[in-house]
Amino acid sequence: MKALVTGGAGLIGSHLVDLLLAEGWEVRVLDNLEPQTHLRGAPPWLRPESELIKGDVRDPEALSFALVGVDVVFHLAAYGGYMPEMAKFFDVNSVGTARMLETIRDRRLPVRKVIVASSQAVYAEGAVRCPEHGVVFPGVRPVDQLRTGDFSVRCPGCGALSPSCPTPEQAPIGGDSIYAMTKADQERTVLTWSRQTGIPAVALRFSCTYGPRQSIFNPYTGVIAIFTTRLLAGQQPVIYEDGLQTRDLCFVEDVARANLLAAVSDRADGQAINIGSGVAASIASVADLIGEFLGVEVEPILRGEFRPGEIRALTSDITRARAIGYEPHTDLRAGIAAYLEWILATGEIADRFGGIEAGLREKGIVQMVGSAS
Repeated sequence: MKALVTGGAGLIGSHLVDLLLAEGWEVRVLDNLEPQTHLRGAPPWLRPESELIKGDVRDPEALSFALVGVDVVFHLAAYGGYMPEMAKFFDVNSVGTARMLETIRDRRLPVRKVIVASSQAVYAEGAVRCPEHGVVFPGVRPVDQLRTGDFSVRCPGCGALSPSCPTPEQAPIGGDSIYAMTKADQERTVLTWSRQTGIPAVALRFSCTYGPRQSIFNPYTGVIAIFTTRLLAGQQPVIYEDGLQTRDLCFVEDVARANLLAAVSDRADGQAINIGSGVAASIASVADLIGEFLGVEVEPILRGEFRPGEIRALTSDITRARAIGYEPHTDLRAGIAAYLEWILATGEIADRFGGIEAGLREKGIVQMVGSAS
């Protein structure tokens, strides 16, 4: 089998490349080596056994060349995070995906399956269990509510405060960030195309993925990387809301294995599937755990800031993933230990988050409790 891994130089993609090679696949990587993520160019972990094409998913010629002779496409290339560019999100994620699918269809390439990286960000909010109405799916918390400092999630039926519970795939999608919108575009476009063409496809809704090779240059990258680089640079982590918001944090090797399982099993075909750890961790506890490993006292900066459209609490229900043989193997403590061992060996660590904070506030991506509309 021959695979094309778009974004194959990145966090998830590079680990997937390693796994595919170990399983005897031929692997081709298409990656534009975005400078914000790959400041020094091609990273050292790119395997010589894989074929690298430096190209962009927005370039029809690069796509046509990269797709020749490919059996399975793992489409991981994306523009992500809370970056301020709006048009680029849609151009890379939405249009780039559509262009890739058009190329496969119109050139009648013998691709057997497409796996697309979606995200838990597509959900409006994590599921909650109302004392009266059971499991319900709240919408996005209103910005006016967040401006009062009320970060709670309530039952959409009766307004009762309701604790978080695992979110299944049948929860409504409707994430309220530009990134979330484009991720919803990607998965719906791929699954619709699959039904039209008869080529199997799977959309994997990844939880917050972390681990070795997460970019140390990208200031918008995952929370674990941001907290770690700040603490190593002598800065305290900035925490939005009150720090009690929770995330399902999944180790990158588990996510890579989920991609392979989706490719070799037909039980996932035509579906969107949650891929996560199935365990909730508060953002404040993540900061404390990193500080514990580094031997640094954590005094987080809590300014009463929040990001409109942010999910308060989301833990992935991974029942559907387990049906194809998926099981997370690395818990948060072991995963953070592995990440810290890697980043401490890189020799190049700087706090890049501090330089973008003002811009996020200026553009309204980050707002303050008590601010005017």
